Amino acid sequence: MDSKVNFFVVTKKLRKNILDFINGLILKGLMINKFLKRYGLLILFFIVFSIVGVSSFNYVQSPTKKLPIYSPSMVSNELYDDDLSYVKKYHKINDFSLYNQNGNQVTQNNYSEKIYVADFFFTTCPDICPIMTGNMLYLQENLKDTNVMLASFSVTPKIDTVEILKEYSSLKGVDDSMWNLMTGDKKQIYNLARKSYLVAKANPEVNDHGMIHTENFVLVDKEKRIRGYYDGTKIEEMDKLLSDIKILIKSYENS
Repeated sequence: MDSKVNFFVVTKKLRKNILDFINGLILKGLMINKFLKRYGLLILFFIVFSIVGVSSFNYVQSPTKKLPIYSPSMVSNELYDDDLSYVKKYHKINDFSLYNQNGNQVTQNNYSEKIYVADFFFTTCPDICPIMTGNMLYLQENLKDTNVMLASFSVTPKIDTVEILKEYSSLKGVDDSMWNLMTGDKKQIYNLARKSYLVAKANPEVNDHGMIHTENFVLVDKEKRIRGYYDGTKIEEMDKLLSDIKILIKSYENS
């Protein structure tokens, strides 16, 4: 009999505790709902404000990198003709008309509205040119899914005929759709190197527009402006160039 009474008492207390717990939850829920109705919009405002504030702070702390726009005054005066020394800004690549490895005429129109990388070379160069060509191939592989193009100008156009360039490009694995190896009038190529891309030293010992080309790769934007110079013999410089190309592409997407 006592055990039945004790069981009844325990069950009754347990039921009361459960009901009290449920009532407590309901009461708390009502209080929370009441609180949210009164202050919900204010809380939401502070949450949104905090998110925007943190995002803005992070943006200010790490602003988008912008590439410089080069003028002759920003490079060594050995690399351009004296008549450019007064040009402080608004320097752009001049128009040209040359022939590529397939015998097709190539002009600035082929690079219109394009980001591209340019260099100067010659096929019989025994030292830096093979390395530069290898690094251009590295760029070709890494840029194949973009609209970025490549341009290589021969500084010995009398030797580097269309036929020679075709043989050279086939041997190296050049993608004709994105990379032009160009030959043509030597004076025009000299002027491009010394008055447009600013990458060659004059060679007074050689007549007929003699020049000494450098290892520089030149990044050119859609407005025909120079945005960067890179050592074409160093693979780490190619990775920096690829990174800068991404920055340049993004700048057009955000403009």
